[in-house]
Amino acid sequence: MANTSCDGLWAGLLDAATGALHPAASASLRELDPSLWLEPTALHSGSRRARQALDQARERIAHGLGVRPEEVSFTPSAATALRLGMAGLGYAGRRRGARVVTSAVERAVILQPARYAAARSGDPHSHEAVPVDHLGRIDLEAWATAVAAPGTAYAVLQSANGEVGTRQPLEQAWAATQAHGIPLLVDASASLGRDASPEHFDVLAGDAQSWGGPPGVGVLVVRTGTRFRRDAPPSGIEQGRSDDPLVIPLVVAAAAAWDAVAQERYNEAAAAAHLIDQIRAAASAVPEVDVVGDPTDRLPHIVTFSALLADGEELVRQFDRRGFAVGSGSACTSSTLEPSHVLAAMGALTHGNVRITLPLAAASPDRAATVAAFCAVLPDVVAEVRAQLSAGGAS
Repeated sequence: MANTSCDGLWAGLLDAATGALHPAASASLRELDPSLWLEPTALHSGSRRARQALDQARERIAHGLGVRPEEVSFTPSAATALRLGMAGLGYAGRRRGARVVTSAVERAVILQPARYAAARSGDPHSHEAVPVDHLGRIDLEAWATAVAAPGTAYAVLQSANGEVGTRQPLEQAWAATQAHGIPLLVDASASLGRDASPEHFDVLAGDAQSWGGPPGVGVLVVRTGTRFRRDAPPSGIEQGRSDDPLVIPLVVAAAAAWDAVAQERYNEAAAAAHLIDQIRAAASAVPEVDVVGDPTDRLPHIVTFSALLADGEELVRQFDRRGFAVGSGSACTSSTLEPSHVLAAMGALTHGNVRITLPLAAASPDRAATVAAFCAVLPDVVAEVRAQLSAGGAS
């Protein structure tokens, strides 16, 4: 069994899509200056300390992203940042049109509003979801054609997929949007802190949980010069880009985690990639199990495999019985085990899939042992679930 305690984190955690708190973030929250809970716009000294802490956190994260501090806004989540990013680009570009271009493998927080708006307008062409190949990477030729279409207001593309790990060709995709004066919103919520920070974007959204920060902190970056305007009354919060007050202690803890992860990133990525390679090899050795996504050009900490003639929900249960927390279904929609639209877009098996998202080593020091133990039981779990399915069908 792998579910032993390890610094408060379940040692069998292999489903860290929402992150596991980095020790630096935990220490920041434990050692909190009480004044950070104060409203940062007041005039007294405690409020000024809160404002200073917020400004310093912004500067540290901006430096890590390679952008200006004034370009960075904090939000309650990556989903909020993405919604604000879409709204700001859509309203600012309304004279150009209302057409939105995405990939077919974006998160539901992107795809659902785009589909809803298209259905409401009565124009199915007002949202185009560009297809991907069998690895999950966009068709660049189709992307270039899509963003060139008249009436396009903006485009959205993930930096890498949070379900299969495949990186997207951001430089080429951004060049295509730039050629037609179309802004590009990049969803980096699966990659920030775990991979090189994106450089090619007009607006970027991310989540502090991806780098071991606490929940409740999203990041929205709007490059200087980007046409961005909300269809809302003026707001004095976060450069006018949000209406939601910040929880400054969470932002400060996110910055502490960012600083720590930045120092560890290259070694962390290499170690995580090695462990994921072990899981890929173990899964590939099981008959009729497909490991999906790009085998090399991918995020270092994510892998999904699909087992033919096996139920994904039962696979999760059986791994859980052995002390391993894994994911299944779609990481891009919700916690429900619905068939993955990502795998469907790739032409991969949509059932019997298991998703692994490794926590940071700093948050889970025993993860190498956990991965080794997981790989050891993987063939037996798949065989057992297949046997159950076969027996159920026979009865």
